[in-house]
Amino acid sequence: MIGVLLALLAAVGYGVSDFAGGVASRRVAALRVVIVSYPLSVLILLVVAPLVGGHCDTASMLWGLASGVASGLAVWWFYAALASGPMAVVSPLTAVLVAGVPVLVGMVTGERSSPPAYVGIACALIAVVLVSKESPDDVTEEITGGRKLRFDRRVALLTVGSGLAFGLAFVCLHETTPSSGVWPVLLSRVAATVVVWVAALAAGQFRAPRGEPLRLACYVSVLDVLANVAMQYAFHSGLLSLISVIGSLYPAATVLLAMVLLGERAGPLQKIGMAMALGSVALIATA
Repeated sequence: MIGVLLALLAAVGYGVSDFAGGVASRRVAALRVVIVSYPLSVLILLVVAPLVGGHCDTASMLWGLASGVASGLAVWWFYAALASGPMAVVSPLTAVLVAGVPVLVGMVTGERSSPPAYVGIACALIAVVLVSKESPDDVTEEITGGRKLRFDRRVALLTVGSGLAFGLAFVCLHETTPSSGVWPVLLSRVAATVVVWVAALAAGQFRAPRGEPLRLACYVSVLDVLANVAMQYAFHSGLLSLISVIGSLYPAATVLLAMVLLGERAGPLQKIGMAMALGSVALIATA
């Protein structure tokens, strides 16, 4: 039960972070937000890690680095896919891969749970697709300059690559040991920072934002630390297949905040997805 609650906390953290980052990205390129938020996360963890303690075993540190490289690549490829492809296809496909990859890995490695938990996993996988289902809006049209977005081979590869990388980041974080404290998360953020800095340099976006986007980037860094630390401890308290799928429900928090704070309307499918997300958590909690 503790693992489920921590995974829920992580999902909320990821969701609120995505909301703040999304608002900032309506004013500046998304990569300009993460080149600030990631290194700030490193600084926060440099303060937190010694207080938490833990033993820096080599295996956990390497898994942490691998998680950071995977998450950095995932962010890079996801934003590249969104820049050229339709959000209504890219977002839900990425979301289901984020949830599905750790579930598949967990089952292949021998994880077994109760029948209600498997029903919950199925509901959660459907929920993340429905909640992530979006339609292009005026902001999207403004960003693309009226270009018609196509889900071509390049966009498909970027989308699948992003989803697989996000999912593998969860798998790597799961492999760290409880005795390692939050040091693996620190190394994860260091590795992710290097990746997104390279991506920003390659895209000509290596410029820190100012004003409100910079302030939002600072919020994102705090939420990023909260979510990743909660997720790591959740993995140490439960099965990869169950914890990862709850953590993957973060789009529900993003959509809810957009409804409450921005007045955006959730479509019928998104509302069904949010209801299914709640049901899936209840079912998984019985495991």
